[in-house]
Amino acid sequence: MKLRIFTEPQEGVTYDDLLAVAQATERLGFDAFFRSDHYLRIRPGDPGPGSTDAWVTLAGLARETSRIRLGTLVTPVTFRLPGPLAISVAQVDQMSGGRVELGLGTGWFEAEHTAYGIPFPPMGERFDRFEEQLEIITGLWGATKPYSFEGAHYRVEESPALPKPAQRPRPPIIIGGGGARRTPRLAARFADEFNLPFRTPDETRQAFGRVRAACEAVGRETMVYSAAQTVCVGRDEAEIARRAAAMDLDVASLRAGGLAGTPAEVVEKIGRFAELGAERMYLQILDPTDLDHLELIAAEVMPHV
Repeated sequence: MKLRIFTEPQEGVTYDDLLAVAQATERLGFDAFFRSDHYLRIRPGDPGPGSTDAWVTLAGLARETSRIRLGTLVTPVTFRLPGPLAISVAQVDQMSGGRVELGLGTGWFEAEHTAYGIPFPPMGERFDRFEEQLEIITGLWGATKPYSFEGAHYRVEESPALPKPAQRPRPPIIIGGGGARRTPRLAARFADEFNLPFRTPDETRQAFGRVRAACEAVGRETMVYSAAQTVCVGRDEAEIARRAAAMDLDVASLRAGGLAGTPAEVVEKIGRFAELGAERMYLQILDPTDLDHLELIAAEVMPHV
């Protein structure tokens, strides 16, 4: 099981805060640093300095780190046109020496769209755009001659399909979510990794099963499976409670719906997801200023999973 650090900068985190977390992620031996891609705080509370742009952030971190993987969980297709997004991700992949992964999804948070003048079409149209963007982005990265595409929402004509990412044939693509029909089909067609965030082990088992069935239907034999969970680890109950309070969450809800508890408890909970086939666990860090939290996880959880 590889452990990946997953941050939520829209809750009010500066680039310097994220840089400190990313560099600690690398120093402590975690596999990757990921961030959400949002433009507005989701939880109630002080927005602080506001959000930061995901791909601008990752471009900076690409030059400030050397080993860890970098990516989004996930970039909404509503935010960026597919051609410019393909260029941005390819450039960050070059800047990092081939360490980028693209998580892509339909988008769901309508308030951030209205707050910044971004169109937010109905769910069915967002899924249609999602599929076309996956087609275009992978097509541009893989093209060996000028690339064209004609869809219901996007048209690409004789694109030079440049720049190319450093990774060949392309950076890994992550698709996630609990959708029962279109999500498994798109994952089987386009994704290198399927991620299910913030679900119980039983819900995770069901979602993984749907994707496995979709892969079998198209003759795919390989897929990486992963999960994302909020993490709150402490050496004792007082430390667990202190960290939960810093996140504005209560210990009972975190224990019931996340990876909360002593290191031994969290190791056991991660093991449940490993038994279902998860190879990567994204640890959602809601207090990015608490680098001691990462130190504890690295020392007392990571060696046992």
